[in-house]
Amino acid sequence: MRYAIYFTPPAHDPLTLAAAQWLGRNAFSGEAMEHPAIRAIDIHDIAFNTALPRRNGFHATLKAPFRLAPDVTEPMLLRHLMRFAGAHDPFELPKLEIVRPCNFFGLAPVIPCEAMRLLAASVVQEFDAFRAPLTEAELERSDPGDLSAPQFANLHRWGSPYVMDEFRFHMTLTGPLTAVEMPRFELALREYFDPYLRKPVEVANLALFVEEEPGAPFQVHSLHPMGRVAARRIA
Repeated sequence: MRYAIYFTPPAHDPLTLAAAQWLGRNAFSGEAMEHPAIRAIDIHDIAFNTALPRRNGFHATLKAPFRLAPDVTEPMLLRHLMRFAGAHDPFELPKLEIVRPCNFFGLAPVIPCEAMRLLAASVVQEFDAFRAPLTEAELERSDPGDLSAPQFANLHRWGSPYVMDEFRFHMTLTGPLTAVEMPRFELALREYFDPYLRKPVEVANLALFVEEEPGAPFQVHSLHPMGRVAARRIA
């Protein structure tokens, strides 16, 4: 089993539900969803090009998937995550927009969010002791051969290349797309998500996702409220 610490809005948030329909799976319930009917894109094209993010569920990565260290149990991880979340105040992300970080599309703030950068770095550091070291096979799979020197160092130190100064908040919506496909998908994504991006997204919880077995879809295990009230409840 692997665990991951992600951000995702609550289960019944309109953005969560819209993203679940777009991806074709609800990460909270695990249920398959029917893809939306969108002009100029066949439903089968959407299904094919969302296969990778569908398995991972709608989220932004804070602590990449990891196996528990030999001396760590799930209850220990849960207790620490509850306390950690309660010690950090909620905040709002700047307005989200459709972005293309590389050859795929996702959601990201229109301007960098320092509060999220600091939270992500803190999560990576705080929970590194709970993570089993990567195996040689896992290191090979995580290094496609084009990592920069800082990314390579992050992979070996923290178990993921894209942390600390290399962290870029995004919520993935497609797998890799060809140059021909990109304009169609960009237009479709902007039209579909526009109604759900008109108000700020609040970061008010940390989500623990689980992968029950290799290759299984990631699913929300639990949400952990942020803020002093949450901290008092679990004290």
